[in-house]
Amino acid sequence: MTEQDDDVALSLTELFELARKTLVHHGVSQAHADAIARVITQGQRDECHSHGLYRLLGCVRSVQSGKVDPRAEPTLRDMAPGVLAVDAHYGFSLLAFETGLPVLAEKARKQGLAAMAIKRCFHFSALWPEVEAIAAQGLVGLAMNPSHSWVAPAGGTRGVFGTNPIAFAWPRANGYPFVFDFATSAIARGDIELHAREGKPIPSHWAIDRDGHPTTDARAALDGAMQTFGGHKGSALAAMVELLAGALIGDLTSMESQAFDDGAGASPCHGELVIAIDPQRFSGDESTSDYAAGQARAERLFEAIVDQGARLPSQRRFEARERSERHGVRVPRALYNDVLKLMD
Repeated sequence: MTEQDDDVALSLTELFELARKTLVHHGVSQAHADAIARVITQGQRDECHSHGLYRLLGCVRSVQSGKVDPRAEPTLRDMAPGVLAVDAHYGFSLLAFETGLPVLAEKARKQGLAAMAIKRCFHFSALWPEVEAIAAQGLVGLAMNPSHSWVAPAGGTRGVFGTNPIAFAWPRANGYPFVFDFATSAIARGDIELHAREGKPIPSHWAIDRDGHPTTDARAALDGAMQTFGGHKGSALAAMVELLAGALIGDLTSMESQAFDDGAGASPCHGELVIAIDPQRFSGDESTSDYAAGQARAERLFEAIVDQGARLPSQRRFEARERSERHGVRVPRALYNDVLKLMD
């Protein structure tokens, strides 16, 4: 660990150990602490700052709220040949995902596709680590979840939706998978929180204040409502996430999650829908011409994008990953000090 200017430099191992140790200090089980620390490290490594070490503050706050069971053990329920349910028992979502992933992958290979409903979980993280883990199994991954009702519908002034992210990953034979992960809100909630923390203005299309007016004040935005991206299109996608990852799987919508929190300030409690698809089942095994042709079509598509100077989604993140794996990460000193205070 080294310090320079207003940053603290950490190796990825040091970052992981800091996160894990902090969580265990606050009563989080070893299994949960490891799962959470892995994802926090991945976020900081990929320079997704709003989903990196900063999220540790919220994890500890969630535990201190009394809402989260920091030692809950997820249980699996086989619902159908292609459907799996994982009950997180009001623990964090990440251990539930890791517990269910091997069974989800097995079902997808047998059936062609499979769905996993993670229920009664507290969720704070990005979804790309999850769909990347699915792609690492040679499967196509799709994931989505509601959150708290921070986001107004297009044309509205009050929160109804969560940030309601959707993530997708397509495995590739060589190199990183094709991955995107975006909120259906104009920006992730954590980015507004970071702007408020640092006293920086936000773009006016990110949020509205309590009176329904566009605002560049991050704190006013947090007291008001966030906006969807793309107007009515983002609003419709946000509603879809509420239905598929809430009503469909028998778990809370974002409005219900907000009510359940009741001012405690914990991470949102809700469900998550994860889908895995085996491309070999849709086109035969790897030896068939249909499978090879499908993979070739995908690669031609990606080439057509990058050959004209455009970027594939997550390309910047993958470049950041390579830098971090060589040189470690840099954390703002103020954030680092706030994390150290959690150990007091």
